[in-house]
Amino acid sequence: MNYKLLQLTYVISSKLFIILNLSIFDGDEMKIVVTIGGSIIIKDHDYKKFRDYAEVLQDLSKEHQIFVVVGGGKTARDYIGIARGLKASEAMCDDVGIEVTRLNAKLLITALGSDAYPEVPHNFREALQFASSNRIIVMGGTEPAHSTDAVGSILAEFVGAELLINATSVDGLYNKDPNKYPDAEKFDEVKPSKMMDLMSSKDIKAGTYEFFDMTAIQIIKRSSIKTIILNGGDPQNIKTAINGNIGTIILPEE
Repeated sequence: MNYKLLQLTYVISSKLFIILNLSIFDGDEMKIVVTIGGSIIIKDHDYKKFRDYAEVLQDLSKEHQIFVVVGGGKTARDYIGIARGLKASEAMCDDVGIEVTRLNAKLLITALGSDAYPEVPHNFREALQFASSNRIIVMGGTEPAHSTDAVGSILAEFVGAELLINATSVDGLYNKDPNKYPDAEKFDEVKPSKMMDLMSSKDIKAGTYEFFDMTAIQIIKRSSIKTIILNGGDPQNIKTAINGNIGTIILPEE
């Protein structure tokens, strides 16, 4: 991160010196939360995608404070399917999926090396605590019934982030799934209330979230967090989102 080093020296008696090194951040720094869908980062079980994301996140961390939430993808859905076959409750299925997201988080931490905090936070308080290390914080799920998007939006609110970036499998928010419907229309800009209308008819179960769930939208609405939904297939799109126009921007309610 872009920190300036301030050295303060206190003298106690004629022989004792206490030197404090304080990190003072540059005024241009932002707190940014990036959510990376499991369908992106673990799609092909290829280490190169973790490496590519690590390189972008490392670059961004030179100027900004970065928090990352990683999803579980098909791997999580496969394990959830097994759990359902064993008659597990939806809460247990969520717990299984959460463990997969944390494994993915550990892989990304490995790719980031010393630039990342070495532990995966289990909750938002830990994430904020670990952030005092001035390293990139990478986490997975937190508790049942919270999607990756919900975790990302709550984290953004909790740490006071200026920007939330949602890296998903499509290049923005559509009125319906563009992978299934060729006539799907993309929104360049959208307000949370409109998103709520689109999502109100969806049935939420573990491993079946699409784009944003209702919890995520409600958090974004009440906090007025600037949010961008973009295609995470190319990690460089995250850099573009910070400095330019890409994907779908979620605007605050008037």
